[in-house]
Amino acid sequence: MIRKFIDCRDFPSEVNCTVAIFADSEQELIEAAVQHAITVHGHEDTPELRVHLMRASKIERRRAA
Repeated sequence: MIRKFIDCRDFPSEVNCTVAIFADSEQELIEAAVQHAITVHGHEDTPELRVHLMRASKIERRRAA
């Protein structure tokens, strides 16, 4: 299974956020990350923020159990 994620530890912040958000689809990931960025970090929902988050997303490859 392949999932995408964004890890706040990859970005400098005043609150030293350690949240990582995982999702199976890029759309779901970006929506959750935007809400987190707005609520916790005080960002505005802009096209630029969404592009930045899409570029920052990474792929997690999980091994089958």
